[in-house]
Amino acid sequence: MPNPIQLILTKKPKNVTILEGFPGFGLVATITTEYLLDHLKCEKIGSLWFEEMPASVAIHSGKVVDPVSFYYCKDYNIVIIHSITPVTGIEWKAADIVAQLCKELTAKELICVEGVGSPDKTGDKVFYYTNDEIAEKKIKSLKIDNLGEGIIIGVTGALMLKTSTKVTCFFAETHSNLPDSKAAANTIVVLDEYLDLDVDVKPLYKKAEEFEKKLKTIMEQQMQTKEQKEQKELRYVG
Repeated sequence: MPNPIQLILTKKPKNVTILEGFPGFGLVATITTEYLLDHLKCEKIGSLWFEEMPASVAIHSGKVVDPVSFYYCKDYNIVIIHSITPVTGIEWKAADIVAQLCKELTAKELICVEGVGSPDKTGDKVFYYTNDEIAEKKIKSLKIDNLGEGIIIGVTGALMLKTSTKVTCFFAETHSNLPDSKAAANTIVVLDEYLDLDVDVKPLYKKAEEFEKKLKTIMEQQMQTKEQKEQKELRYVG
């Protein structure tokens, strides 16, 4: 019987930092990883699918966009997990796969990015959580506040419980479940400082807005595909 989970890697760099970017609140992680892929010198080293994921493929600029793909930036020894496919209902399985990836690549740190709801309409802060004292010392030097209270759901929440790898999370304030480019931009500024990426942040907000429009288009197409599939199934039943 074939394995329903296909984790395919063409390269297996070691002792990497892994940045996880599954879609969450405000699509902060997806926009963040998209920007970094565009701004850093990265090569695609793998992809992922499993049977519970929606059977749909996005096409952008005439090219197929994998639901989940892995990129490696040799300059900073970082592996970026980029995902445009929601994993609602299968978060634990997605977390298991990331944990497996951490083991295969002997990851020294797993960084998760998420959006968190903000009651303040003008709020634009980024908070952190980490289970490592050294990481916490560096983050505090960046004047970033600890997320003292909150409920974390989705893949990030699952990873905080399931992986044995050092975990650091950054939570950006966002105000709706729609793509929030500003929250993603704030996150990228923090990542740039924390990882010493030397990313050019000058065009950051403009680029983030462009990615937001792109992701909105892809997400709308995915929703249309899902609705068409459901309509076909209803006709079959009828």
